[in-house]
Amino acid sequence: MYAFWLAFFGAICWGMAPVFGKVGLRGIPTIDGLAARTLITILLVGLWVLISGNIGRISDISTRSWYFLAMEAFLATFAGDLAYYAAIKRGDIGQTALVLAASPLITVFAGYYFLGETMSPLKFGGAALIVLGVVLVGFDSAG
Repeated sequence: MYAFWLAFFGAICWGMAPVFGKVGLRGIPTIDGLAARTLITILLVGLWVLISGNIGRISDISTRSWYFLAMEAFLATFAGDLAYYAAIKRGDIGQTALVLAASPLITVFAGYYFLGETMSPLKFGGAALIVLGVVLVGFDSAG
């Protein structure tokens, strides 16, 4: 149940973030906004690691883990966030958020295909509902 509440808190944060991001991006290039946000994140995470006394553990991370974390950073923090920032700058944040909400669909199928995770009927049904939601949003934006 603890994981649920953590995820719920994350959803609240991710749900409110585009509002601040859209306002913050007014009058500045998308990449500049992403750079500023990333620098702030580096500062916050760096302070957390220093204060918690866990900075030494970073040197214990294996090369293999560094590789996969680098791929995740590129896809999520650079390419994905750059696309997200460009979308919220140019479009409606509600529509952007709904389309981006399709990302778990990709995660579910990637987990099944690459990691051998199970695809239960409930997971498949949830994925189908996500697809339906994205299609409905697409129809709404076409009109």
